[in-house]
Amino acid sequence: MEAIGFYIVYGFAWVLTLLPLPVLYILSDCIFPLIYYFPGYRRKVVRTNLVNSFPEKNIKEIIKIEKAYYHHLCDLFIETFKLIHMSNQETMQRLHMTNPELLDRLYNEGRDVAVVLGHFGNWELLACLPLYTKLQTVSIYKPLKDKHFDRFMNNLRSKNNMILSPMSGIIRDVVSLRQKNIRSLFAFITDQRPPKGEIKFWTKFLNQDTPVYLGAEKIASKYNMAVVFFNIQNVRRGYYTLTAELLFENSEGLPEHLITETHVRRLEEIIRQTPEQWVWTHRRWKYKREQANG
Repeated sequence: MEAIGFYIVYGFAWVLTLLPLPVLYILSDCIFPLIYYFPGYRRKVVRTNLVNSFPEKNIKEIIKIEKAYYHHLCDLFIETFKLIHMSNQETMQRLHMTNPELLDRLYNEGRDVAVVLGHFGNWELLACLPLYTKLQTVSIYKPLKDKHFDRFMNNLRSKNNMILSPMSGIIRDVVSLRQKNIRSLFAFITDQRPPKGEIKFWTKFLNQDTPVYLGAEKIASKYNMAVVFFNIQNVRRGYYTLTAELLFENSEGLPEHLITETHVRRLEEIIRQTPEQWVWTHRRWKYKREQANG
């Protein structure tokens, strides 16, 4: 039954996304009241997350961010499914990289790169990242519970020879590529919630105690990778810029947790600037420090 449901949804989405994006955005506007008002998709989660993250804001300001976020979420669904039919040329127009010369320099210097980013803007458009760099791109991901949807998303992300590496297999892939002398870029989405039993580090993020994965820091330090933050910004509806920000030229021997604290603070900065672009429906703060340590 799970497979039948997936293929029905996939078939409908495949046909629907033959329409141009301007038309699909009309559909996005129609979907918004359904997921915001009737009955509302994770409204309590979003409201709690926003109130706790921005205690300085009044309820009118919170609701304004909330509505803007749900509009963004509807667009995100539409834009992601549109990737089924989107050409590489259009994808690159939709996600314009402002400074590919940074990655070019690191490649020419024979460096591996650890990229850190969050669920901000439209990260799925990074399917076109291999078109911007000579580095072999590797996306570290957490497999989805629904194997059919997981395979669908992986197919979208890997169509330009991007390697998809599950969290459990990243060390193997790093070693394999280095043995072959293939200079690579390893992309870590770092704002996911670690499982309760795997929490090793807490920090303050958006006014709350927050557990953070240490994988990006550990791998970057072990192999002395350059550390780059990917800043994806929505410039107008359907169009984004990608700016690569060099956080550390070399990561070997840095103080423990410095890399993690640095990329967490940078993500926090851009969320505070444009909060509606982050994924507030995620139960990011499900675990409390005292519960996880108990």
